[in-house]
Amino acid sequence: MEDPLPERMRAAATTLLTTLDEPARAAAAHPFDDQARQWLEYRPRPRAGVCLADLDRAGRKATHRLLATALSPHAYAQAMTVMSLEEVLDRAEGWRRGRHSADYWVAVFGDPAHDDRWAWRVEGHHLSVSMTVVADEVSPAPIFLGANPAAVRYAGRTVSRPLAAEEDLARALLDTMGPAARAAAVVADHAPDDIISATRPTAPGRIDPLGVPASRLGPTGRALLDQVVALYLDRLPPELAARQAHRLTGGELHFAWAGPAGPGQRHYYRVQGDDLLIEYDNTAADGNHAHTVLRRPSADFGADLLAAHHAEAHPHSG
Repeated sequence: MEDPLPERMRAAATTLLTTLDEPARAAAAHPFDDQARQWLEYRPRPRAGVCLADLDRAGRKATHRLLATALSPHAYAQAMTVMSLEEVLDRAEGWRRGRHSADYWVAVFGDPAHDDRWAWRVEGHHLSVSMTVVADEVSPAPIFLGANPAAVRYAGRTVSRPLAAEEDLARALLDTMGPAARAAAVVADHAPDDIISATRPTAPGRIDPLGVPASRLGPTGRALLDQVVALYLDRLPPELAARQAHRLTGGELHFAWAGPAGPGQRHYYRVQGDDLLIEYDNTAADGNHAHTVLRRPSADFGADLLAAHHAEAHPHSG
């Protein structure tokens, strides 16, 4: 029988730390309360942790195995494509910036071998995956995947398009709407320059205007909205995705779109629920540079599990 997910993560993180030499381990390991734990940075910026480029083969493989515990097979394939696109982008930029596919960083917060609360993150340009483990539960989010270029084509055929489903499902949803629902869903003629939650450590609990509520969609539209939400949750391993879906079923979902509806133009959408924020934009590089994120505004970086853990450990405090 397969080990539960928290134990698989614990084992993978412990193996990673024991695989690293002392300098790399010192760079990767941080206290759980380190401010760098609540961090989301999908731009090429300095970040906490140790860089994969500075690890030997065993260290890099241990990092990939840790990352794979948090992602479903298809999302792991997306993540690997995102990382490899750094080389494609570097070539397109004339090799000026020195981008490379090993410029990704891993950080572990707390001691996975002994602590009942600990966390980890793998992050770099267009990739940020954060997981928090408290006792025997995993709190996922934020999970960010981007792609630049979003699409590579040859002679009208697609060579690479790692976030195709994220765009196509939302566009199909918009296309199914009648005039009234579409008027409510399209909240702006021009897309914002980036996802609105950006790199903030705390996502906004509500972004106005909300867009169209699920209750105003027809059966096909509601089914497509459910598929969009499932697509983002299914970035997670099945048992974790099912648990998150159960927690996010309360309240009504809203879908908002900004920008033109036609393919190949700058566009943006979001889905919001009681504790759910999904954002997508494809606005830079003339609509060929995509960002996507799954966030839980009140539960990012394990806030939900940590609050429950604190209440149980200190029932009379506060």
